[in-house]
Amino acid sequence: MQNAVDPAEGVAARIAAQTAARRTNYHNEVRALLDAALKIMATNGTGARVRVSDIVAAAGLSNDAFYRHFPSKDALVAALVEDGSERTAAGIGRRMAKERTPEGRVKRWLDGVLAQAEDANAEATLAVLWNSVNLNSAIPIGSQVSKRPLAKLLREPFEALGSQNPELDAELVTQAVVGRVSSHLWAKTKPDRKEVEHLLRFALSVPHAR
Repeated sequence: MQNAVDPAEGVAARIAAQTAARRTNYHNEVRALLDAALKIMATNGTGARVRVSDIVAAAGLSNDAFYRHFPSKDALVAALVEDGSERTAAGIGRRMAKERTPEGRVKRWLDGVLAQAEDANAEATLAVLWNSVNLNSAIPIGSQVSKRPLAKLLREPFEALGSQNPELDAELVTQAVVGRVSSHLWAKTKPDRKEVEHLLRFALSVPHAR
């Protein structure tokens, strides 16, 4: 004798499956919009700001899909800055994990952050930075959001180095180093060996400050 199927449970299961499918589809939409915006910014450089119409066309989506996830173009640019920061931090974190000493982890962190001013990354990074200038002040961006994942990576090695306030020290060093990267991006230069060595000495000295 077959077990009876509760119709209510069948409906619930179907609706739950549809919701899960929509969530997956929405994630894919957001990823497509972010990737399209980044590609257009990298192509345009600092010659033209990205437009919603260009983004949705490149992503193969509609305006409805865009505004389903982002209330404005500024919101997408802010999300792109945050996404880039999180991806950069994730890559740096993986490299830091290979180091046995806190000094080695700090150096790996510094190398990874400064790499944003290198030729392979500089143009795209500058384009995103340029598009993020003059965003709606109500949208959290810049030091408020984009530096947070990078600063978080320094807390553990700074604590191991004896910092009395690793969270604050990590934030201070991140502000300083990312500020230098930003300056190099705008000037279309990159840090030389002497600057890198100076920044490393600075970063390693901060946890020991009393």
